[in-house]
Amino acid sequence: MKTKTMTPEKMAKIAAKKEKEIAKWEKQKARPKGNTYFWYLVLIIALIYAVDEIASQIGTLMKTEIANDLFQSASSVTILNLLQVVAVPFQILGLLYRPLADRYGRKTFLVINTFGMSIALFVIFLSQNVAMYVLGACLIMFFIPHDMHVVFIMESSPQKRRAITYSVIKFFANMAVMLVPILRRLLMQNAGEWRKVYMIPAIVGIVISLIALLCARETDAFIDSRLRYLRMTDEEIRAEQEQKKADNAQGGLIAALKFGLAHKQLRWVFICFALAGIGVIGSLDYQTIITYGYAQSVHGGITDNFLNLVSINEVTKALILFPIGSAIAQVIMGFVSDLKGRKTAAITVAANCLVCFLGFTLGAKFNLNPYIVGFLCGAFVGSYYSTNDVLIMMASESAPTNLRSSTSSAQTVVGFVGYAFAYLIYVPVTMIFGNASIATVSLCLLVPSFAATLIALIKNTHDTKNVDLETVTGCEWD
Repeated sequence: MKTKTMTPEKMAKIAAKKEKEIAKWEKQKARPKGNTYFWYLVLIIALIYAVDEIASQIGTLMKTEIANDLFQSASSVTILNLLQVVAVPFQILGLLYRPLADRYGRKTFLVINTFGMSIALFVIFLSQNVAMYVLGACLIMFFIPHDMHVVFIMESSPQKRRAITYSVIKFFANMAVMLVPILRRLLMQNAGEWRKVYMIPAIVGIVISLIALLCARETDAFIDSRLRYLRMTDEEIRAEQEQKKADNAQGGLIAALKFGLAHKQLRWVFICFALAGIGVIGSLDYQTIITYGYAQSVHGGITDNFLNLVSINEVTKALILFPIGSAIAQVIMGFVSDLKGRKTAAITVAANCLVCFLGFTLGAKFNLNPYIVGFLCGAFVGSYYSTNDVLIMMASESAPTNLRSSTSSAQTVVGFVGYAFAYLIYVPVTMIFGNASIATVSLCLLVPSFAATLIALIKNTHDTKNVDLETVTGCEWD
């Protein structure tokens, strides 16, 4: 096979292009920051993170109203959930889109993602049919997973304050979700006016993206990394690529699956992750559970008129304290994890998830104060995702270095077993019995699955808090 050789002219062009890019990054790095730049950047990132959290949550917080408006069916929520499959190609494109930030810089994609999410929210605000709504939802699903604001936090914060900075910003972003129920109260005179709630976050996001474009600067970590790469010779680049291949020689999804299932600690962490996945419906349809619960308990029946009254009254009140419950539940996980260990944290948040789920579901059914129901609902959702987060952390800390990244993918695959089982039950039952049956289906799925998760965590897993990530083999607990 012949190898292509470049002409001197082409090599000269490439060298000139490299020098031009080096000069650009050196000029950016030399820009003075000032003593207040870091705090100004924290404010910008916090606002961007808030837009991201609102874009992530708003569709779920408005699910019943959206579904009943778009689909005139007793199973409208199930139909809306099934439409999520349309977003899969956008998520696949996202896998190709995400690595571009390593080539073109963090700031570029911080701005693009924020602007893109905001435009997607505006598309939904303007939507007058199912197709336009789905387009907006798919655009949101494309931009949200990129999480460039998180990368920006990690690369811009001082090492000693990195975790604290991230925790404070994330807490603020979770609390910002309170804007959704506030806008519900201010803008929704009836359930059919749900689109208005999308307008304000869309406008705010566009403004913040423009501020970031004009005032934020590229992270020093990226500039240093890019300059180092640009100054490397072709031989050094090839040597580094070969070293990376050698370091990950045993990697890959299949190898990680085989290794994980063959060793006790990872096997049981995977099993716990799959069991927790069975409870996913409650974390997706909690707003519908609250709506139909109050429609039955307050009015004694489910009609369009009663659902409208519940949407603008009890549901809006409940959702005001939802972000507080969610934020507190996630903070608890972090503190317990660092102080008492990963296993204790997993048991704590899984138990909290189970208790809070029963509290908000039964609370809506028996007409408990909406604010209490909303707080319990937020604590349930926060605990559900915190359970997943700490299980991901335990798997990462139980895997050897050469399989750590692949183990994350393997764990996701195993988790889909739980999701698939949940949907195989959820879809046919709710299509037959309608949205009012979602609470019962969620109850029957989540309670036994999380009870089993707790038993498995207590009896079959070990703590990974002080594991040395450089020396762990994954065989220590066999």
